[in-house]
Amino acid sequence: MKRAIKALLGSDRNESARIAWVQEQLAAVPAGSRLLDAGAGEQRYRPYCSHLRYVAQDFGAYDGHGDGAGLQTGSWNYTGIDIVCDIASIPEPAGSFDAILCTEVLEHVPNPSEVLAEFHRLLRTDGKLILTAPFASLVHFAPHFYATGFSRYWYEYHVSNKGFALEKLTPNGDWFDVLYQETLRLPRMAARESRLAAILSLPSTAAMLAVLRLRQLFVSGGKTSDVAAFGYHCVARKL
Repeated sequence: MKRAIKALLGSDRNESARIAWVQEQLAAVPAGSRLLDAGAGEQRYRPYCSHLRYVAQDFGAYDGHGDGAGLQTGSWNYTGIDIVCDIASIPEPAGSFDAILCTEVLEHVPNPSEVLAEFHRLLRTDGKLILTAPFASLVHFAPHFYATGFSRYWYEYHVSNKGFALEKLTPNGDWFDVLYQETLRLPRMAARESRLAAILSLPSTAAMLAVLRLRQLFVSGGKTSDVAAFGYHCVARKL
């Protein structure tokens, strides 16, 4: 029921598009390949890797509550993680993976470019990197939150300069999609100020959501992804 409501409202647009894209990329990885899920967390993509030799890595230090600031999950389960370590220093030999998956992790890393260098070391030549990171993101998992705004230019500069060839770089959503997502949050964010603020926000929220939802349903091929997006979907190949 909850999933159906989200689909009706379009509130899962960011996540559902990303999951579908990742599933498609994983299906294209040849059977038997050794894949590292870097920053795997609760390993949501493990079910799509039954044809692969799946290895999960995470730093294992988030408990669902963090420092209590920003957005927290309330709980977090690391059961089944194969390697617990710093993502920028993974104790595996050079060239030991055919593919690396890293989704919505780089914002939680102090130095993302160091992580790209480690991925380059771990991949065999022509190995595939499947990568996503948010362009528009609220503070979450604090204090393990260091950056947002991973733009197209960030990928073009940093991924290329770390010895990868960019093969795919696609925006997930556009400015209107981000605006819709944040409008959905308005009553909840207002409630952080006061119950009255939350109540007063409801009429304007409903009106804005109606306009933006109609656009989602009837306008395709957004023209404002060069201004903002949920994030970018990237596939790169190690040179």
